[in-house]
Amino acid sequence: MATKWNLDPTHSEITFKVKHMMISNIKGNFTNFTAEIDADDDTFANAKTTATIQTDSVSTHNADRDTHLKSAEFFNAEANPTITFDSQALNGAVTGNLTINGITKPITLEVDFNGINVDPWGNTKAGFSFEGKINRKDFGLNWNAALEAGGVMVSEDVKLAGDLQFVKQA
Repeated sequence: MATKWNLDPTHSEITFKVKHMMISNIKGNFTNFTAEIDADDDTFANAKTTATIQTDSVSTHNADRDTHLKSAEFFNAEANPTITFDSQALNGAVTGNLTINGITKPITLEVDFNGINVDPWGNTKAGFSFEGKINRKDFGLNWNAALEAGGVMVSEDVKLAGDLQFVKQA
């Protein structure tokens, strides 16, 4: 029987980074998300993972840019209120289906299992770090602007990363 692990959101983050004007990186994160793992054992080898991100929780620490990202030119948060990810196995890398903007594509993320420990209140916790890269145009996030000196305003490649802590359920 599988053991369920639920996300500890106060000790977890999901971030992204994209090249802006070909010269610098803009970093952002999502502030509202959930995830769970169903694992046969504490190795997590055949773990099933699901995650849901509230699209309108995107934050780049700039209100105007965040409003633009939530608009139909990017995430279309009103029509697509969630970003989802689900996978069937976790073995150093995880391949699963990512849905953004109503479009589902398989992606692979590199995952580090950081171990299991018990907190001072007796909760068993597991920690993971991940990183990967997607092409935003694969998910219909096509907005861009040409630059006078050549190149484009926003890179197609988006780097994803995160640190996730899960609590073992009784």
